[in-house]
Amino acid sequence: MPHIALPEGLPGILGPMTFRPETAKPLNELAEVLLRGDSSLTRGERELIASRVSERNDCHFCCSSHSAFAAFQLDGGYDVVDAVLADPASAPVSPKLRALLALADQVQESGLSVTEEAVAAARAEGATDVEIHDAVLIAAAFCMFNRYVDGLATIAPPAREDYAEMGQLIVDRGYAASTPVSPDA
Repeated sequence: MPHIALPEGLPGILGPMTFRPETAKPLNELAEVLLRGDSSLTRGERELIASRVSERNDCHFCCSSHSAFAAFQLDGGYDVVDAVLADPASAPVSPKLRALLALADQVQESGLSVTEEAVAAARAEGATDVEIHDAVLIAAAFCMFNRYVDGLATIAPPAREDYAEMGQLIVDRGYAASTPVSPDA
C-alpha cells in the first residue's frame, strides 16, 4: 500500500506523477532526453542501462518497465535484457556497452565509486565523452527514479507481461507524451 493517497490503479511512477503533474513534467522531459533523444547509443541500449541500475537498486517496477522498453527496442529482446541483468560481463552486447554498464554499476554504488580505470575502459572501447556523460547521468537519474517509486511504496505489477502495453506506449510515443495533465488544466 502506498505511503500517500495516490490515484487508484496507476502502478509505479505513474501514481506519483499523476499526483503531482507539475513535478512529472520535468522528470518526463529528463527521461525523454536521456532515453530517447539524439544519441549515438540506441534507445534500447540506454533503456538497458536504466534497467540494470533499477535491478541493482531492487526497484521491481522500474526494472520491469525499463526491461520491457529495452526488449522492445533491442535485437534479441528479452534474451539480451536477461543476460545483462544476470551478468553484463558475459552478455551479448558490444564491448562499448559492456564498459558503459560497468560504469553505470559504479554510479549505482555511489558517484564516488566511479574510477578513472572504468572511464578509461569505456574510452578504450570507443565510448565518447557524451556517451560516458549520458551513461553516468542515466544511472544517477535512475537511482533517483527508483527511490521515488519505492520511497512512496508504489504498487508494481508482478509479471513481465504486465509491462507490455506500457512498453509499447513508451516505444511509440515517448515519455513526454505520457506526462499527466493537472486536473485544473
